Amino acid sequence: MDSVVSDATAVSESPVEAPAVAAGIPAQPQADPHEPEHEPEADAEDGAQDWQLDHTRAPIATKIVVAGGFGVGKTTFVRAVSEITPLQTEALMTRASEDTDDLTSTPDKLTTTVAMDFGRITLDNDLVLYVFGTPGQQRFWFMWDDLVRGAIGAIVLADTRRLTDCFPALDYFESCGLPYIVAVNHFEGTERFEPEDVREALTVSPDVPVVIMDARKRYSVVETLLSMVAHALEASPE
Repeated sequence: MDSVVSDATAVSESPVEAPAVAAGIPAQPQADPHEPEHEPEADAEDGAQDWQLDHTRAPIATKIVVAGGFGVGKTTFVRAVSEITPLQTEALMTRASEDTDDLTSTPDKLTTTVAMDFGRITLDNDLVLYVFGTPGQQRFWFMWDDLVRGAIGAIVLADTRRLTDCFPALDYFESCGLPYIVAVNHFEGTERFEPEDVREALTVSPDVPVVIMDARKRYSVVETLLSMVAHALEASPE
């Protein structure tokens, strides 16, 4: 009896041996408790901005509205500058709109915006602009209140061949107190006017910037957006 107890005690006091390795399966290396653990490095995403990879920084997102008359170039404006595929709500024009949509200055126009255009552009790494284009026809003006909500400012596109088409947009932004600038979209084959001449024709306030631009060219659109941001900061510095 004593010999059995002594044998059991001897077994319990002996060091525990590692389990035998199964045939064909190599032993897995054990982590050294004295070495610090290393987290796997995250792969940088191709084309990502600095602020997108740095989670301690948050970009400033702002909203800008582009308005104006029918066929003045709002959709082209958003398409030219957006760094993403722009959201467009274009519909083919039909005979039902012949009595309301004047195509005299834009005879090649086949589609029209029926809701909005949307694009995005990143400026100066930490500034993201969300650009919303409004529909130009009067029958869609009921959507403007929703599109303008939360915007820091607006760009009113104008065509010197039909300046009266931008008057409703000017009146709207004047009434709601939203900072805005006037951007004359210069079409080929038309007379080029100086900004001060356009200001006088539209009778806008001297503190409202008036710029001449081309909605088809990205650099021109970017300069117009920068002018809008600068004007919004001056009008509402807080």
